[in-house]
Amino acid sequence: MERVRDVSELPKAHLHLHFTGSMRPATLLELADKYGVRLPEALTDALHGGEPPILRATDERGWFRFQRLYDAARSCLRQPEDIQRLVREAAEEDVRDGSGWLEIQVDPTSYAPRLGGLIPALEIILDAVETASRETGLGMRVLVAANRMKHPLDARTLARLAVRYADRGVVGFGLSNDERRGMARDFDRAFAIAREGGLLSAPHGGELTGPASVRDCLDDLHASRIGHGVRAAEDPRLLKRLADRGVTCEVCPASNVALGVYDKPGDVPLRTLFEAGVPMALGADDPLLFGSRLAAQYELARRHHAFTDAELAELARQSVRGSAAPEEVRRKLLEGVDAWLAS
Repeated sequence: MERVRDVSELPKAHLHLHFTGSMRPATLLELADKYGVRLPEALTDALHGGEPPILRATDERGWFRFQRLYDAARSCLRQPEDIQRLVREAAEEDVRDGSGWLEIQVDPTSYAPRLGGLIPALEIILDAVETASRETGLGMRVLVAANRMKHPLDARTLARLAVRYADRGVVGFGLSNDERRGMARDFDRAFAIAREGGLLSAPHGGELTGPASVRDCLDDLHASRIGHGVRAAEDPRLLKRLADRGVTCEVCPASNVALGVYDKPGDVPLRTLFEAGVPMALGADDPLLFGSRLAAQYELARRHHAFTDAELAELARQSVRGSAAPEEVRRKLLEGVDAWLAS
């Protein structure tokens, strides 16, 4: 009988982790107490060891509820030291789960009002990332994400800012929030600015809406990665296109179930994408709200989709290849994957 290896020891890259959503539950409780913030009951119950909140964001009311919980958590990040703590702890959690490279996603406009403005907010975040990377040994960079719910001109401002800080740790540009709002083409100029500045294009698509949103990300935003992308499984021709182009889908299985995209873990089309040759990078999305971090996504693939250790190793390789990590970091991680499989 083949020995089952520990997925937390499998070297991997983490390409889909949102900033506030990376917070430890205990940290949020402490910060809420520090600032006198009254958190929603659904959130406090989960933070005290209960089940993660039932969000079911497939309708707009459910998505609003998800955003309300997220905004409540974000309101507890008020000082530079809070940002520094969040980033350091996110790095520590990733190291514990076997990650050797993390690209954390953030919209700095959300933190600007409390941190002195847009530029100071991004600089505080980047300084925190640099410090956490140095102290934990985790390769760590930032993906700046625009918000679909805001005006495309805001996205252009963010894209220019992201390019300006490309030499300080920004590696990509994204587009998040409810993909049922805001057409991808409305943000094409912002993504063009980012690409011209050397940043990778990684918009969300194919989560709350179907394959068309993935095609829009490819056609209008020239995506090199897709945040989620699982609904591409409904269109064989789209799967082939993703595979042929080598576009990595940042698949977040636990998140897909928590938000009601799929009813149960076995319904997430990991096998369909994998067997179609679509590169994948498993991600935790928002572990604060969904209750599981990076290694748990690999365990889900093993338990619910019968991925062998060799297949899990290939998933880890795909996450590394889809990252913006420097070549020497990629080589070290890929060698580590081979060593894990040979152990």
